[in-house]
Amino acid sequence: MPHSFHIPVLGLGYSIDTPLKVARYGISSVLSIVDDELVERMRAYHSKNRSVFFEPILKSENESRSRRITAYLNFLSQCITEDFKALKHQDFTKGSDICRYFELLPDHSKLKHGYELMMEYPEGEAKQTFKDVLKNAMRVGSIDVNIMAKVDKMNYVDGEYSGDINTDALAALRGFAESKLCASVVLSAGMNPKLYSYMENFADFFPGEKGDLKKKIILKVSDFRSALIQAKFLAKKGLWVSEFRIESGLNCGGHAFATEGYLLGPILEEFKAKKGDMYLELFKVYELALLQKEIPVIKQPVQRITAQGGIGTAAEHQFLLKHYHLDGAGWGSPFLLVPEVTNVDAATLARLADAKESDFYLSNSSPLGIRFNNFKNSTIENQRTERMEKGRPGSPCTKKYLCNNTEFTEQAICTASREYQYLKIKSLKIAGLPVEEYQKQFDVVTQKVCLCEGLCSSTYLKYNILKPKENSAVAICPGPNLAYFSDVYSFDDMVGHIYGKINLLERVERPHVFIKELNLYIDYLQEDIKHQLRNFSDKKMKQLNGFKQQLVEGIGYYKNLFNGITDQAADELRNVYEQLASSENRLEALIVG
Repeated sequence: MPHSFHIPVLGLGYSIDTPLKVARYGISSVLSIVDDELVERMRAYHSKNRSVFFEPILKSENESRSRRITAYLNFLSQCITEDFKALKHQDFTKGSDICRYFELLPDHSKLKHGYELMMEYPEGEAKQTFKDVLKNAMRVGSIDVNIMAKVDKMNYVDGEYSGDINTDALAALRGFAESKLCASVVLSAGMNPKLYSYMENFADFFPGEKGDLKKKIILKVSDFRSALIQAKFLAKKGLWVSEFRIESGLNCGGHAFATEGYLLGPILEEFKAKKGDMYLELFKVYELALLQKEIPVIKQPVQRITAQGGIGTAAEHQFLLKHYHLDGAGWGSPFLLVPEVTNVDAATLARLADAKESDFYLSNSSPLGIRFNNFKNSTIENQRTERMEKGRPGSPCTKKYLCNNTEFTEQAICTASREYQYLKIKSLKIAGLPVEEYQKQFDVVTQKVCLCEGLCSSTYLKYNILKPKENSAVAICPGPNLAYFSDVYSFDDMVGHIYGKINLLERVERPHVFIKELNLYIDYLQEDIKHQLRNFSDKKMKQLNGFKQQLVEGIGYYKNLFNGITDQAADELRNVYEQLASSENRLEALIVG
């Protein structure tokens, strides 16, 4: 690919049409296919804008979820193919989209060097040949999709279970697999054997006549062991993992899957050391599985390693690529401040641009029971407290994508729903708990918010397609890194920042990406210790001590790492050492038990 960064999935709606905005410039991005209602409305909106005939797929129709996803992905593919073709037909005149394509490239790119050389050529046959060579070398960005593997609600029709292949995750996968896309599915949020096995049903995940994969698999992982286990499970079925996308456990946007104290640096080091052996091990299993399926192995598949979560400067970007031999890195949350790329409504955009570090926090807001990166000034938080003040906590549950609780009902309901919170609070009152304990549990219950609507409403507001009586409260889930970006930026400026052409954080005090994550883990441990103060079991004490020890070892790793760096400015290196020492003192002060 022409670029060394990609744009990860950003909530449900924030990157739902990002490929339409960036793919023609060679930049890959990821959209969520959790919400087929959102997908359908985006297809309707963009079809109208482009004067393309739109035939709706009604929710009541057979296999509507997978068909909606397929239709939208095919629409995106067609539009982007047309946009890219039109871009390539432009002449190389300053200000044109084709010039923008090359000017967005990093300065060290051979393609960019060729473009700059061509622009200096005098008009003539040689220059035209040069132009043709450059145009043939251009590549469109990938339209990748994200599926949270374990968000896999069972669905019912007239009270009858509609079958395993119609659960949310499997239907979404089918929608992607049956599309015309040549792209990747990013599988996140843990392993789902049923979903992984279902992939065997689609030929596009297996090598074609020339040995290429039309549909690729990307695993979003937080440690090496999990990556190997999941990849081997898939390899035994003849399914190849084309990329391991390593994400920081806490220094990321959306749901936060904290490791047991394993930090990003040591994790990347392990991948660097073991990726060769892992490739050989996986390929041996994969080759045998294909042989059993009578599929010839014409050529060895590629396996990329990338990382994401909290990267904020060109220096960090380049260091990660160079030191850990990464094939690329993800830049997510900063693009929420780029209106050309993501769907943030005007009011939320202004709040994000003015936000301080304390406005971003790790919450218990998600109905999935997983910690969730949140923004204090989001309108959905205001709505949540208003509903509590009126004595009606919880949200109407209209979309039901996150229904996973059967504590009070036979069919699963959502813990953010008004129905669940009413039943749960009623059970707490009956339990006769002490006042303090009741309030503590009441707060846990009522912290949940409706993400199905909240993570879409900003898109509807931006495009002015919010329906009457539809909830306008916005939920947004940036990573902590966004606190250091305090403006609204152009697409060109953000890409320029990533590649070091400009510095958007020139006068901003910001901890190094590794130090920031370390501090987030120390905060996490401190909160866990505080939560356990009254009831420390031996098992929990052992787990917390193990967590702390991993952080201690991580600090030791970073000391050795930074000692070995010779190409960093002295002041910058001194600053990192001071940050590390401060974090080490904080960790030493924490007493487990």
